[in-house]
Amino acid sequence: MKVGIYGGSFNPVHFGHAGLAKWVIENTDLDELWMLVSPNNPLKSAKILAPEQERLEGVREAVKDIPGVKASDFEFSLPRPSYTANTLRELKKAYPEHDFTLIIGEDNIAIFNQWREKEFILENLRIFVYPRHHNEANQTLDLPKTEKGVIYLKGAPYFDISSSQIRAQQGKA
Repeated sequence: MKVGIYGGSFNPVHFGHAGLAKWVIENTDLDELWMLVSPNNPLKSAKILAPEQERLEGVREAVKDIPGVKASDFEFSLPRPSYTANTLRELKKAYPEHDFTLIIGEDNIAIFNQWREKEFILENLRIFVYPRHHNEANQTLDLPKTEKGVIYLKGAPYFDISSSQIRAQQGKA
């Protein structure tokens, strides 16, 4: 089974997250898409995070009517902070029959060189990149060649919204 891993803080989840999940499951070869709620992203401040169960419930509610997409608390039982390479190793142990694809935004691929064990990720997973800024000029990256591949999701709808914008509007930035 081909499973997409769409991780994030989802702080809060919004229509852009759900819309992208729906588009990916309908327009790629994935059988399922798991939205992994990260309890503690190492590249973000934990001070602004809503409680993890609250964020998980928000994701569940947002994707409840999208076939093939589900919310996941898989990282909740893993050591913190949540490093993607560690999560992927644990997913492979728990689900050895699955072929995982990582789904990240182009803002994350732009800082991919800061990720822990990026070589492991590139060697073991296909990566789908969502263009975040409606800009195709950023599609050349200084990443090692990988057997699995880094694939830009051309044609994906552009959602001009972010969780940080929502928090700022709510005075929770």
